[in-house]
Amino acid sequence: MPELPEVETVRRGLNQLTLHQPITGGDVLLTSTVAYPFAADQFIRDLKGNTIESWIRCGKYLLAELSSSAWLGVHLRMTGQLLWLNQEESLHKHTRVRLFFGKEQELRFVDQRTFGKMWYVPSGVVREEIITGLGKLAIDPFAVEFTPEYLATKLAKVRRPIKTALLDQSIVAGLGNIYADEALFKSGILPTTISTNIDKKQIRSLRMAIIEVLSASIAAGGTTFSNFLNVKGVNGNYGGEAWVYNRAGDPCKVCGSMIQRTKLGGRSSHFCPQCQS
Repeated sequence: MPELPEVETVRRGLNQLTLHQPITGGDVLLTSTVAYPFAADQFIRDLKGNTIESWIRCGKYLLAELSSSAWLGVHLRMTGQLLWLNQEESLHKHTRVRLFFGKEQELRFVDQRTFGKMWYVPSGVVREEIITGLGKLAIDPFAVEFTPEYLATKLAKVRRPIKTALLDQSIVAGLGNIYADEALFKSGILPTTISTNIDKKQIRSLRMAIIEVLSASIAAGGTTFSNFLNVKGVNGNYGGEAWVYNRAGDPCKVCGSMIQRTKLGGRSSHFCPQCQS
């Protein structure tokens, strides 16, 4: 699943390529991809004639501010991709939605697992009323409000393994399986550690590690895991830099111990038994 760095990479690419160009039409090839409005043809009619003023990111959601003061919302979920392509380029079999810009370019939503969603939020309507998941999001890791005190307060309210807690979007927005593993390694905390047992020093270390690993991945253009592509169809480069994620059986880059893998809440967790305790 694309996580915060991948979604941020897509947002930056969209802001470079798609702004201030009229949406001239589109095509919905899988109606279930459009979560609102419920009629796919209405979705296209609502967007037609708009230009995109800017793209913002909220957690793993992408939101386009439209010239009509309406919003276009996108969640890539597990396998979604937003690709900026020439309209003449052949359709991938997993293409779900096409938005045409002028007579040549299009923004194409490709999604193999079909879990991704798109929303049109009319002008004057609160975004959270249509895209209800937005109302459940915690503070973004890059926000000034994401302090050690904030994180400590959140973790003190949940008694569960820290890895599971970090995947909860109401605790940390945008963090997912890859970067939770990476942040726990950098902060020296085992993923099985109960969140209420983490002390203040570890909280400070964990907060900084979250910001550092997310920043490093954004700088690398995201990761190649889960077939991520940016808007130009290019893979991210963070995968080769991972400390523990997807490296079970490989030596730790710090101490040489074998990276181990366990299951928590149905998700794989990777860790170094020597560097994390």
